[in-house]
Amino acid sequence: MLKMKKNNLWLLIGIILGAILILLISNNLSLKPSNKFSGIKAKVYYQENCGCCKEYIDYLRRNGFNIETQVMSLEELDRNKKELKIPESLYACHTVLIGDYFIEGHIPIEAIQKLLTEKPDINGIALPGMPSGSPGMPGFKIYPFKIHSVKNGEDKGIFMEI
Repeated sequence: MLKMKKNNLWLLIGIILGAILILLISNNLSLKPSNKFSGIKAKVYYQENCGCCKEYIDYLRRNGFNIETQVMSLEELDRNKKELKIPESLYACHTVLIGDYFIEGHIPIEAIQKLLTEKPDINGIALPGMPSGSPGMPGFKIYPFKIHSVKNGEDKGIFMEI
């Protein structure tokens, strides 16, 4: 009888810890719908077979953006990045256009909000590569995300660190 109570206790603890983990993951991925950016148009350029790009598109939708997508080949994406004057050292797997700004990579919504609120005199922001734990990417955040500002094809330094 005592053994059965201990097993039930461990089962209950496991269920509670599992529920807490689900809540933490859900909050980290911004699964709650938001109207903060409702109606703001965002165009995403990406490769069709890129799963993390699709996850990032969903992330933007969950935050209220009105998304238009354009699938491109890798060559077309590179050409598009060159036309936007994104430095190669800051390339990521997808590019988003919001108003007059580009958003390169898996940039958290806080940086996009800062960009759209402050409206700095730059062409866009970039988070190079595909950092673990960033929006749309699996895994855990290992280090702070250093988001760069770009003007006229030049990396102007850190726009925001999250």
